[in-house]
Amino acid sequence: MSVDHVAAREESRAALITCATLPDLDDDDRLLLAPLAALGVAAEPVVWDAPDVDWSAFGLAVLRSPWDYTGRRDEFVAWAGTVPQLANPADVVEWNTDKRYLAGLAEAGRAVVPTSWLTPADRWDPPTDGEYVIKPTIGAGSVDIGRYQLTDPEHRWLAAAHVDRLLAAGRPVMVQPYLPAVDSVGETALLFFAGPDGLEFSHAIRKDAMLTGPDDGTPGLYRPERITARTPELEQVAVARRALAAVPGGPDRLLYARVDLIPGSDGLPLVSELELTEPSLFLGYAPGAPQRFAEAIAARLRTHAG
Repeated sequence: MSVDHVAAREESRAALITCATLPDLDDDDRLLLAPLAALGVAAEPVVWDAPDVDWSAFGLAVLRSPWDYTGRRDEFVAWAGTVPQLANPADVVEWNTDKRYLAGLAEAGRAVVPTSWLTPADRWDPPTDGEYVIKPTIGAGSVDIGRYQLTDPEHRWLAAAHVDRLLAAGRPVMVQPYLPAVDSVGETALLFFAGPDGLEFSHAIRKDAMLTGPDDGTPGLYRPERITARTPELEQVAVARRALAAVPGGPDRLLYARVDLIPGSDGLPLVSELELTEPSLFLGYAPGAPQRFAEAIAARLRTHAG
């Protein structure tokens, strides 16, 4: 076999990066395999921390479900820096895997959910009223998250214990007001895939409220979600695009993006998360979504090959 033939074969290979708990990918991501094959892309699941993987053998490595990284984020970020042709890029991974990026978005004038930040050196005294969400700044799948009604003395005690538990483990904490619209309107996630002119809107979903009370030590990689398709409002798309425009290095380097929005007290959308590393893309909730993402992957492979 000629050297050129080998190179062409490698350029058409894509690694869909997952974790050891999901070695064959999440069911939603498996929807990519057929459209990628139809486009001539040989895609295969690869566990991110599997030993002896030759990442240079792939024309593109696409982060999909490496959801076990949260307890060893430094290792994950270091690994990302060694993978050629990683999507999204390693510097974006480093920026996006600590939710303190929301502070940067706020400083850049983007509309985000109000957040207080705590480090292990801080002490937190819960307010005596209001409803709040407590979660670690490094996390995924809504694990280690709790909702607390602080007019309730027991909830105040549980909230303080939750913060103390995370800080004692060396995990910075974020505290946010619980936005009541989550219960009625839900959370809107907007999905974008790379196209000829940069990131293009693909589809959106509604995520129903998941947090019913204090952190209960949810096992596994993620909490179950209740998802339905949704058509976003123009203002939601505009807010999402403004948030993406603030990504370091610009949004045009991104292969995919998910922007999660919740209405604030005035009804206007606030960014709750900007998911650029390993977001669920909800490909099964919109006609043509697997094909659109497969085409984005195939186009990125062609760009790298050129």
